[in-house]
Amino acid sequence: QVQLVESGGGLVQAGGSLRLSCTTSGRAYPSSAMAWFRQTPGKDREFVAALSSSGAATYYADSVKGRFTISRDNAKNTVHLQMDSLKPEDTSVYYCAARTRYSGTYYYSKEGDYNAWGQGTQVTVSG
Repeated sequence: QVQLVESGGGLVQAGGSLRLSCTTSGRAYPSSAMAWFRQTPGKDREFVAALSSSGAATYYADSVKGRFTISRDNAKNTVHLQMDSLKPEDTSVYYCAARTRYSGTYYYSKEGDYNAWGQGTQVTVSG
């Protein structure tokens, strides 16, 4: 069983940066594809960024491409989301997700592709 704990959220001014971290526990992590999603009240959870189990392949939502960077440190069982040039519309609860079943060399961008989720961390960008 993989457990995920997010950290690093907070309040930042527009144009600023935050770095989210997702610390995982469980033996499945090194072979798990990972991702970040976000959700605002009244809206569906939306995909933000994903990377393959090796970290070699990454994929971003158009809304964050060029501003956010997803990475993983397998030695520390941690996934990061570096968020730069933040905008008020990035305000949301951000969730880390893991795909603990077979992931191959691929990234995955659909919510149903993942079977383990963190509790979420709030990011608020003031304009």
